[in-house]
Amino acid sequence: MNLYWVVLLLAVIVEIAWALSLKWIQMNPGVASIGTSLVLTGLNMLMLSYAMRGIPVGTAYAVWTGLGAVGITVVGIVWLKDPAQLSRLLFMGLIIVGVVGLKLTARSA
Repeated sequence: MNLYWVVLLLAVIVEIAWALSLKWIQMNPGVASIGTSLVLTGLNMLMLSYAMRGIPVGTAYAVWTGLGAVGITVVGIVWLKDPAQLSRLLFMGLIIVGVVGLKLTARSA
């Protein structure tokens, strides 16, 4: 796995943290929660744009949004007591299959 893919996967983690920061703002609005969200937004965009230097834009964006959505859904199920219906888990599996397919067929720079 090259550096662009590593940065993209780190951007996914930052994306999940950013989504959690929005929940934090909802629960505890204030300078710290809003500031954290803004910093994560900037970091996220920088990392994603860097990854797009070596990964096709459509692939990078689809992987970033897909894994971010799966990641925050899993965090919601584990930490925030969101529903863990079988249908949700199956559709998350489909997203992961799609992301793996994109990775396997992507041409990096």
